[in-house]
Amino acid sequence: MDNYIWLIPVLPLAGFIINGLGRNTLSKGLIGFLGSLMVLVSFGLSLGLFLQINSTHAPINVTLFTWFEAGTYKLPFAFLVDQLSALMLLIITGVGFLIHLYSIGYMKDDAGYGKFFAYLNLFVFFMLLLVLGSNYLIMFIGWEGVGLCSYLLIGFWYTNPDYADAAKKAFIMNRIGDLGFIIGIFLLMYYFHSANFADIFLHAGTSQYAGIPYVLITLLLFVGAVGKSAQLPLFTWLPDAMAGPTPVSALIHAATMVTAGVYMIARSNILFTLAPVTLHVISIVGLSTAVLAAVIALTQTDIKKVLAYSTVSQLGYMFLGLGVGAYTGAFFHVLTHAFFKALLFLGAGSVIHAVSGEQDMRKMGGLKSKLPITYRTMLIGTIAIAGIPPFAGFFSKDEILAHVFAQSPAMWVIGVITAMFTSFYMFRMLYLTFFGKFRGTHEQEHHLHESPSTMTIPLIVLAALSIVGGLIGIPEVLGGHDWLAQFLAPVFKQSAAVLTETPLAHSTEWGLMVFSVLGALAALLYAYNKYVKNAHVPVADTEERPALAELSYHKFYIDELYDMIIRKPLDALSDFAYKVVDKMGIDGIVNGLGKGSIEASKGLRLLQTGNVGFYIFMMVLGIISILLTLVFKF
Repeated sequence: MDNYIWLIPVLPLAGFIINGLGRNTLSKGLIGFLGSLMVLVSFGLSLGLFLQINSTHAPINVTLFTWFEAGTYKLPFAFLVDQLSALMLLIITGVGFLIHLYSIGYMKDDAGYGKFFAYLNLFVFFMLLLVLGSNYLIMFIGWEGVGLCSYLLIGFWYTNPDYADAAKKAFIMNRIGDLGFIIGIFLLMYYFHSANFADIFLHAGTSQYAGIPYVLITLLLFVGAVGKSAQLPLFTWLPDAMAGPTPVSALIHAATMVTAGVYMIARSNILFTLAPVTLHVISIVGLSTAVLAAVIALTQTDIKKVLAYSTVSQLGYMFLGLGVGAYTGAFFHVLTHAFFKALLFLGAGSVIHAVSGEQDMRKMGGLKSKLPITYRTMLIGTIAIAGIPPFAGFFSKDEILAHVFAQSPAMWVIGVITAMFTSFYMFRMLYLTFFGKFRGTHEQEHHLHESPSTMTIPLIVLAALSIVGGLIGIPEVLGGHDWLAQFLAPVFKQSAAVLTETPLAHSTEWGLMVFSVLGALAALLYAYNKYVKNAHVPVADTEERPALAELSYHKFYIDELYDMIIRKPLDALSDFAYKVVDKMGIDGIVNGLGKGSIEASKGLRLLQTGNVGFYIFMMVLGIISILLTLVFKF
C-alpha cells in the first residue's frame, strides 16, 4: 500500500480538475458520479492503509520528492500515515463520500452543480493533505487550502450579499488564527532547525533543547486552532457559515475543517504536554466556548443555527479534553461527532428540502409521519449527541468528563450542566420539527415528501455509525478493553510518560456516568413536557422574551460587540489615515511641492521678456556682481 498513498489526495484533486473544467459540458449524472467515485476510491485506499497499520503497528513514511534545500536545511514533501492519521483518513473520505452522495440529490436542481462538486473535491483534497503531511509546512498548505475552500463553499450562492459576507467573515477570521499558527511554525523551525514531526517530537523535552519556549510556541499554535476550530473569541464565523448549502455545513462541521485544530494539537501532543500553562488555557477556553455556545443554542429557531452552535459547543468539549491531557478522549469525540453531526446536518437538509427551503422551526412541526426515515435517523443522532447510552456520543463524552473530574470537579460540574443543555436544545429541535401540527403554509404541506434514496441512504449509514461508533472505546468499567486507547497509544506515548493522573475508582466512574445520563434524561423530559405535551412554540421575533432569553437569542450581541470595539475603531483609524495622513500629509507634501514649482515658474517666467537689450543689461549686471564679489570677497 505504501506506493499508493499519494493517490489518496490526488484522486479528489483529479475530480476537482475534471469537474471544474467540464462543469458546463459534462452531464449532472456524470459529474456527481465522478466526484463521489474519486472520494470513494480514496476511502478504499485509506481502509487498506488502516488495516495495514492495525496489523503492523508501524507508521508509514513516504517521501515523494525534496521540496526545497537551503544550505544544510532540507525539507521533503513527504506523507506520514500512523494510527492518528489513518483514522482521520477514514473519517474524511468515509463521511466525505456520504456527503458527496447526498449532494447528488440535494443539489440536482442547482445551476452551479458542476462547480459545487469541484469545490467539494478540492475541499477533501486539502483536508487529506493536512492530515497526511509529515511536517508542519505541508500541514499548513492543507490548513490554508481548507480555509480557501470554506470561503468558496460558504459563499457558493454569492449573488446573495449576506452569503458573500458570511464567506468573507469566515476567511478573515481564519486568517487571524492562521497568523499565530505560521509564527508558531517559524519558531519551531528556528529552535529545532526542522519542520518535520519526527525530528521535533524526538527531541522535544530533551536536555539539548531545554531552552525552547514551549509555552510561547504552543500558545501560538493554539491561536491557529482557535480560528480553525471556532473557539472563543474567534467562533462567530461558524454559525454564519450556515449560509452555504447544507452538504457544505455537514462537511465543514463534521468531517473536515473544524476538526483540524483538534487534530493539530493531538498530533503535536508532546509539545503541549511540556507546556502545562497552555493546557490550562486550552481547558478554560474550551469549557467557556462549550458553555456559551450551548446557552445560545437554547433559544435559536433556525434549525441549522441550532446545529451550528451545537458544533461550537462540542468542539469546546474536545478542547476541554485536550486541555486536561485526555488526548484519546478528545479524538474519540472527533470520531463520534463526525458520525452524529454529519447525520444531523444532512437530516436537517432533508427537512429543509421537504419544506421548500424553510429553516425556521416555528414554521415546521408534524413531520414525523411525512418524513419517517429522516425522523428516525435524526432521532438516533439526537440521542447520540445528548450522551445517552448505548449510542456513540455517550462513550466519548463520558471519557472526557472522567478525565476532567480527575483534574477539577468544578469544571466537571460545568461540563455536566453543559451536557444537559445539549440534551435540551437538541430534543427541543427534534420536537419542534417533527411533533405537533404542521405550522407552515398549505403550499408547503401539499409538497411534503421524503427525500430521494441518494439522500436517505447516507442518513441510514450515519445513523448506524452513530449507534455502534462508541463500541471502539468502551471503558474497562463497562467490561470493555478501550480498543481506541490501545490503538492510539503509540501516538501519545511521550505524553503518557510525562502526564501523571491517578485512575478513578470504578465506583466513582459509575457515579459520574449515572449522574451525567440522569441529567441528560431530565433535560429530555423537560423538553418533551414543554414542546410536545404543552405544544409550546417559540415566540415570533416581534414579540418580547425574558431578558436572558433575549440575550441568548441575539447571541449575546457578540457580533455587535466586535463591530463596536474592533470594526468601528479600525474604520475610524483608516478614515483618519486616509483624510489626514494620506490626503493632507503625504498628498499635501507631494502636491505642495508641485504647486510650489508651478508658482515659482510663474514668477521666473516674467523675466523672460524676449527683449535683447534687457538680456544684455542682465548679463552686465551679472558680470559687475561677480567682480564686486572677487574684489570685496563677500
